Amino acid sequence: MHSIISFISQLGIHRTNSKYLALYLTKWRSSGSGGAPIGSVVRIRGHDARFRQDYDHWAYVPNPLPPTVELRPSTWSMVGEAMLALGRLDQAGRQLPDPAMLRRPTLRSEAQATSALEGTYAALSDVLEAEPGDAPEQLSPQLREVLNYVRMAEFAYAEVVQRPISLGLVLDLHRLLVARTAADGPMAGAVRTHQAVIGGPRTPVPRARFVPPPPGPDLFEALRDWVSWVGEPSELNIVVRAALAHYQFEALHPFHDGNGRIGRLLIVLQLLRAGVFREPLLTISPWFESRRRDYQDHLQHLSETGDWDQWVAFFAEGVRDQAASTADKVSRLLAYQEATIRTARDQGLRGLALDLVESLIGRPVFSISTVAELHSVTRQAASAAVGRLVDLKILRETTGGNYARVFAADEVVGILEA
Repeated sequence: MHSIISFISQLGIHRTNSKYLALYLTKWRSSGSGGAPIGSVVRIRGHDARFRQDYDHWAYVPNPLPPTVELRPSTWSMVGEAMLALGRLDQAGRQLPDPAMLRRPTLRSEAQATSALEGTYAALSDVLEAEPGDAPEQLSPQLREVLNYVRMAEFAYAEVVQRPISLGLVLDLHRLLVARTAADGPMAGAVRTHQAVIGGPRTPVPRARFVPPPPGPDLFEALRDWVSWVGEPSELNIVVRAALAHYQFEALHPFHDGNGRIGRLLIVLQLLRAGVFREPLLTISPWFESRRRDYQDHLQHLSETGDWDQWVAFFAEGVRDQAASTADKVSRLLAYQEATIRTARDQGLRGLALDLVESLIGRPVFSISTVAELHSVTRQAASAAVGRLVDLKILRETTGGNYARVFAADEVVGILEA
């Protein structure tokens, strides 16, 4: 082992990366087959234009996904708890006459958290107010990226009802995600053609935390194999399948940007496609975002050891906790809606003002112009209705001017942010 680490060190490989490379090289040499538990390392050479330097390094190539995995009883128990929590979330969503009403705020919560995991931050209140169709010049670059996720997810939710998850769909998702951002360009909606690294945009290849497979026909075929595996009939529990598929997608890292966000959306798409819930209310990224380092460490540990059990247990715990948390938020939002409608009626509200109260859990932040447009009324009528809700302390103005005035239902936003 010492000689292998010395050999890797001579190649200029970063100390934290040399451990897993040494581990793989040891297993590779001892097996005589070039394989590791769930992947192998391959030599890569090239030129890094970011630093104007050549590199001679190693990349990790995951094996095709297995049809099944061995898990401990405790992990299967966690998977069962995740399934029960998903069932309760589905039941919570069915309490609404129009479950799609809650898709808007929960999807925006997911969009904000999944983007934060990738270093793109936007306030949830801004995400709740804005619309994907807003003029790009009105939005910050960060908010534009978050709204691109919203547009991508809405498209995906509609598509998986009609067709299975396909290579074409995955490429379409990438195109939508990077549209009108710094990552847009010839590679939008295409498998990457350059070597990617995980460890930050200013990380040289030899110092990367993780180096995914090199570009080329093998990477494209590996993504095609991933799609086939996801779509093939299987008796393996859907939470376990989603865990395996998520790891594989992140290990392949098929795009030049957006792999994490697309990979986490694909978790929800798999569950939706499998009929686990009727309305995609699950927000998975807040749990991973609050455990960012653990999330990254578990993915890397799986690549280093081939231990599916630890990763599946961690993943299932996240699904369980987030399904329970989202179901709790749905119940709290419904309770808020019922109480606020009762207050509004007791105060004699009717017409547009009452309509606004009934829709607050779906649209808790808005401007006067948005109300006028959505309800086909004049700005004066919209302002009067909103003013009544401000007087009752149901809404609070979050701006100080007379133009582009924005109002928020703080209790709803607080529930969504919890």
